[in-house]
Amino acid sequence: MKEKLFKHKKKTITIEELENMLPSHTGSYEQFAELVLSFEEEGILEMVKSKGRNARTLSVAYTYRIQKQRLKKELHEEIKHFRLHLHPSIKLDSYFGLDPSQWKKDLSSIQSIHTYIEAFGFPHYEVPAPERSVELVGDEKWITEGQGKELLERVGLWEAMKVIPVSDPMMLAVNPTVLAAQQPFKHLIVENKTTYQALVDALPETNFCTLIYGSGNKIIKSIEQFERQLPIPNATHMFYYFGDIDRSGIFIWDRLNEKQPVKPAMPFYQACLDKASLDGKTSQRMDEAALETFLAFFSEEERTKIQSVLEQGHYFPQEVLRTCELQDIWRQAEWN
Repeated sequence: MKEKLFKHKKKTITIEELENMLPSHTGSYEQFAELVLSFEEEGILEMVKSKGRNARTLSVAYTYRIQKQRLKKELHEEIKHFRLHLHPSIKLDSYFGLDPSQWKKDLSSIQSIHTYIEAFGFPHYEVPAPERSVELVGDEKWITEGQGKELLERVGLWEAMKVIPVSDPMMLAVNPTVLAAQQPFKHLIVENKTTYQALVDALPETNFCTLIYGSGNKIIKSIEQFERQLPIPNATHMFYYFGDIDRSGIFIWDRLNEKQPVKPAMPFYQACLDKASLDGKTSQRMDEAALETFLAFFSEEERTKIQSVLEQGHYFPQEVLRTCELQDIWRQAEWN
């Protein structure tokens, strides 16, 4: 009930609203009144004197003022208590600023993680997420479907738990001729299958290490597999991305860039801008922050054209460039 009081949007609450917070199976008025009066005694609920009290044996006020600072203080004291008793690697600082319900939801899992660390220490090798989930909390879906990854990140243990991410493998073609070349290794990610098929035959004629098929927004997750699928020791990598110039394509690039720095493949995008745009993207919503970040790579004239095209509900699909054009651009452009 304290969590519901904390979430209550108004500063005051009526006795009827308090009753509605209780489960339907809750017992008598006396039990309800005892609970409310205990909150009064703790200073969590303060009577609004002008509203008065009822005349029943256990008299409660008709309206209360919620002292949320008291609720926060109680929560903070509980977190401090656990911080003293849990393994020191478990960081609880983020919970001081989160909703109390998040702490209540996470606590049992945090205690299970503490028990695991105390018993076995930290893992020495990586295992798939379901296996680590069972070891930590006894639920194979906890990391992937039960917000376990988010909890481990909150308490600063995601890296330490050595979890192999669960995602689809990346689809890529490798150019073996550059594996012994000077680093950084260059990699081109393309959004659509048609573009991948158009470019793959030209890969050996470029100085790129791989051509990666992004499969729309799947690349945002599958990029996690890159180091496993191309395990080159002590390598440095440079990624380029080419997708549709539309709201979806820009969004995919932006989200991918947040996980793995990736440059827009400017020679391809600039070649698209020389073509006629196509109609048919009026239903997509624009992520303005993503668009702003994307446009920063273009000249003022190019930015104006892209914005105008998108505002008209038009777009540039990758397919506006023919196979021969795509291959020539990839071979001949300067990739910095």
